[in-house]
Amino acid sequence: MASSAPRVPHHVAIVMDGNGRWATRRFLPRIAGHKQGVESLRRCVKACAERGVGVLTVFAFSSENWNRPVEEVSGLMELMVGALAREVPKLSSDGVRLHFVGERAGLSPKMVKGLLDAEAATAHNTRLVLNVCFNYGGRWDIAQAAARLAAQGEAITELSLDRAMALAHVPDPDLFIRTGGEQRLSNFLLWQSAYAELFFSDKLWPEFDEAALDEAIAAFQGRERRFGQTSAQISSTAAA
Repeated sequence: MASSAPRVPHHVAIVMDGNGRWATRRFLPRIAGHKQGVESLRRCVKACAERGVGVLTVFAFSSENWNRPVEEVSGLMELMVGALAREVPKLSSDGVRLHFVGERAGLSPKMVKGLLDAEAATAHNTRLVLNVCFNYGGRWDIAQAAARLAAQGEAITELSLDRAMALAHVPDPDLFIRTGGEQRLSNFLLWQSAYAELFFSDKLWPEFDEAALDEAIAAFQGRERRFGQTSAQISSTAAA
């Protein structure tokens, strides 16, 4: 008999949008919003682990974000280095495994070392996988996968591309959340989100709390995921 327990999405992906606007509305520098965003991410990681989510993937810095003002980009880099030093021990003790996904060319040697050290320090953890997409773009991901296959002389198919993607170590996202009131993917997980359920929140990322996460999960639980099948087929499989 099929279980009647509400489905918890195994993999949640989030575009953490609205940090700058949160700060601007409070007459603060934009970097203050990004700092507050780190606090929101800390809450979200804890809440996901408590609710049984297995994978959380967040968009921390896109390949297009290099076009932002120099002082903001510099502040984000410093924030990332500082956050690694502060957060990794706690994340490790909480059973979180870190993966950093994105192009590392162009990052400082100090930054790259910090990413590698954080991954090594948490490699043994199994409670929650936290993918931090940093200097990442969905088009870059598809292009690098195709280039890798071509260099290996391997045929480019859906299956081979899927295995060459930067997030091949986890299943595709079930629930895709974007905060900040915008309703677009913004070049995030373009390949992986083909069948993700989309949820757009008007809350700015620093305001996104446990209740907002629960709202998104509840919306996910109210949807029927057919993957090309009919409702009748889904019902028949669930009853088996």
